[in-house]
Amino acid sequence: MRINEDLTKPVIVHSAELDWIPSPSAGVDRRMLYRVGGEVARATTIVRYAPGSAFPRHVHSGGEEILVLEGTFQDEHGDYPAGCYFRNPPGTSHVPASESGCTIFVRLWQYREGDDTQIVHQPGEGETVPLRRGAESARVLFDDGEERVSIERWLPNAMITVENRRGLEFLVLFGRLKVGSDQLEAQSWGRLPAGEPLNATAGPEGGEIWIKDAPLQHADVLTMPN
Repeated sequence: MRINEDLTKPVIVHSAELDWIPSPSAGVDRRMLYRVGGEVARATTIVRYAPGSAFPRHVHSGGEEILVLEGTFQDEHGDYPAGCYFRNPPGTSHVPASESGCTIFVRLWQYREGDDTQIVHQPGEGETVPLRRGAESARVLFDDGEERVSIERWLPNAMITVENRRGLEFLVLFGRLKVGSDQLEAQSWGRLPAGEPLNATAGPEGGEIWIKDAPLQHADVLTMPN
């Protein structure tokens, strides 16, 4: 399966307009934003867990990065309410579930060689950093020099420019943003190749956005099994 696989082209996906696709586990459905591969894939996905659903134990051979969007995500290590961000590096395993139901944003098989940092940030955690023009708050969730992951809150009607030297991926968490002719709402996702800045205008309620500043695919990205 190949979805939005051309990393040289900008892409915006209004995920709320996509159909939910059942996963192999009952009660766990997906909206696929980016995918190269079959059930094991290099992928960016929004995943919905119905109340009481779970996924069998599995090892993340290619690493996993998650942001909880709604509800409470769980595994045997704890509970993760909306706003939690974590990174499970290659070789880690768990049994993901949700007693009350949840929606999460997931990136799989996009780790590079040697990235073995495990992080769990509770809602609101992260390093506070200087604000760009038009931002109300900003916090960095992860930055190792190779990639930088942050969440920013933008002021109502603000005009924002995010420079792009390496590549940008973003997910709208709250509010509305206008990017070019596109009106983005919560869970709209986008990706821009290096050299194309993100120019956005926040709506009257402002907006909150998750941003990854990194190559769209690391040169030493982990190799998927055949």
